[in-house]
Amino acid sequence: MTLPAPVSTLLSRLKESGFSAYVVGGCVRDALLGIAPHDWDICTSAIPEQMQEVFHDLHTVETGLKHGTLTVVVDHEPYEVTTFRVDGDYTDHRHPDSVCFVDNLTEDLARRDFTVNAMAWSPDTGLADPFNGQQDLADNLIRCVGEAEKRFDEDALRILRALRFASVYDFAIEPATSAALRKMAPDLSRVAGERIREELLKLLCGKAAGRILREYPEVLAEIVPEIRPMIGYDQQNHHHSYDLWEHTVRGIEGVPAEPILRLTMLLHDTGKIAARTTDEKGEGHYKGHQKYSEQIARKTAEALHLDNASRERLCNLVLHHDIPLRTESGAINTDRSFLLRRLNRFGEEDLRTLFLIHRSDRVATGYTTQEREDARLKERMAALDALLAEQPCFTLKDLAVNGRDLIAAGLKGKAVGEALQALLEAVMDGKVPNEKDALLSEIRK
Repeated sequence: MTLPAPVSTLLSRLKESGFSAYVVGGCVRDALLGIAPHDWDICTSAIPEQMQEVFHDLHTVETGLKHGTLTVVVDHEPYEVTTFRVDGDYTDHRHPDSVCFVDNLTEDLARRDFTVNAMAWSPDTGLADPFNGQQDLADNLIRCVGEAEKRFDEDALRILRALRFASVYDFAIEPATSAALRKMAPDLSRVAGERIREELLKLLCGKAAGRILREYPEVLAEIVPEIRPMIGYDQQNHHHSYDLWEHTVRGIEGVPAEPILRLTMLLHDTGKIAARTTDEKGEGHYKGHQKYSEQIARKTAEALHLDNASRERLCNLVLHHDIPLRTESGAINTDRSFLLRRLNRFGEEDLRTLFLIHRSDRVATGYTTQEREDARLKERMAALDALLAEQPCFTLKDLAVNGRDLIAAGLKGKAVGEALQALLEAVMDGKVPNEKDALLSEIRK
């Protein structure tokens, strides 16, 4: 394993001072998988006071000394160094009530969540792997260290972490671990929304997200309760060949692995059951489901503590996920005025995103092909690219006149804003060129 120079320095300092020290956890896992680690954590037999002495000349931050963690900053990068420890009871099902420092690495590794995260490595002694994490890596398997129910009872977020690792690395979940996480999934209600958010978004963006969502929908339903009735739900609609949950999963798989985009597809049809009506032939119809879905998306975003911008973007995409993009005859609508009005309403980024959502949503019905919808997407994107290359006017700031010009022309109060909006619509419809004289002339009319 090739260590960054600062990490080697920290390990060497601890060793030279008479302490054992290892890199541990996720960095070891990723290095063994051939993935460049993002974070390097260190564990050591030195207790916090001894660590402070070893690193007295470096910038340190007392991150959590009572739990044995000191952050050492080297070349402006923080590295967490933690004393070997065993944890006490987890009364709050998140943090240990107490910790006991030990000088035995195996005892420290025994408190960790999964075997693939319970490995340590030292340049002197090599890999320490008392729970066979390396074999589980080779077998593409997520397995709890020790008793699975105990691990999940200590911190229920580990339930979602197991699914996240399985999704990101395309691993299976060992049967006893799988049974325990299913049983204890209701404990996710104890976990703070922001912690769930980070794991859920990574899960949704994993390369095996579809498989995990199909295998564990009832676990996801503990986070978004509206998912539960979607599982196996027959839409009874001739435009859909899959049940509602399978359609949703296929929709997720069909869009790029971007957090808000994947979350949009998770939630886009959650309102269908509430909106359903059935005609005399038994056909299901879902008029207005977009609004119900948007309400569920807003509630979910608040529960996950999404930032304001992400929440509003998510809700906007869910609400408009199936905006009409074709003419009445069914042809691809690449009309200039149509595209300009869509740009005015959504902006370029979200309009392109809605094109992607529409393509995926259509393919996920099972009644069209990927090739056909890819061709339609390509046509829409090409038309949009050609239009934007002209630097067209589709916002008020693009107009060749502003409020001051209209006031100078004699307009007052709310009439100024109304006139600007009318001019913008006239320009987008091609009725008036976006030129100052022509716009002022239109106002005088």
